[in-house]
Amino acid sequence: MGTSAWLLVSAAFLASAVEMVEALTIVLAVGVTRGWRSPLIGAALATGALAVVILALGPALTIIPIDVLRLVVGTLLLVFGMQWLRKAILRASGHKSLHDEDAIFAREADAAKRASHEVRAGMDWYAFTLAFKGVFLEGLEVAFIVVAFGGTPGGMSLAALGAALALVLVVLAGLVVHRPLSRVPENTLKFAVGAMLTTFGIFWGSEGAGVEWPGQELALLGVLAYVLGVSFVAIAAMRRVRVPAAAPARSAAQAESES
Repeated sequence: MGTSAWLLVSAAFLASAVEMVEALTIVLAVGVTRGWRSPLIGAALATGALAVVILALGPALTIIPIDVLRLVVGTLLLVFGMQWLRKAILRASGHKSLHDEDAIFAREADAAKRASHEVRAGMDWYAFTLAFKGVFLEGLEVAFIVVAFGGTPGGMSLAALGAALALVLVVLAGLVVHRPLSRVPENTLKFAVGAMLTTFGIFWGSEGAGVEWPGQELALLGVLAYVLGVSFVAIAAMRRVRVPAAAPARSAAQAESES
């Protein structure tokens, strides 16, 4: 595989891994407290729904002319990448709370214990809907990223490969440790994903606008180095800025809603 293919698979793998770790925490919390059947069915249906989203939207991009497609895909990836990168920079500089999987697991498990048992279609409805929403919402952004990558030649299969590898790895890890994967360096992974998506966004968006990069795909490495350099400078500069007193007091629920 070329430089572009390796970076594409890596970006899809890391983005999927991060979101699946967060979804795994929700499924584990509700499964441990209320039983496994309903949350596992909810998680499986949500995974199927995400696959339908990818299969439905992916082919639609192939009918767009290639230059327009590069501009559209580049813009989408730049939007997604900047969002991930902004949050990672805020966390790395101390302006935003770090994602705490153990705290989220404890909160979800406590809520699951106190929730009423309502049975619908033979399932614990609270456990089913919580697992479905958790997996679907956490995976929806990854689905759009895979669809965006799918707009490039061979991109769909490579992005799907990265996402599938992440799914297998996270599920196996969850089965082995049977607890939240709190040791996964989520912010570092999100920083890497944000940098790579932003790099692809700049590269393909510029190509769609008519820019011819020297060295073609190898220019991706130069763009990535530039994005990383600017990001590290931003982190260093923001660490010099005093964090508002109210920021550390934000609740875990607020922190999760902003993740």
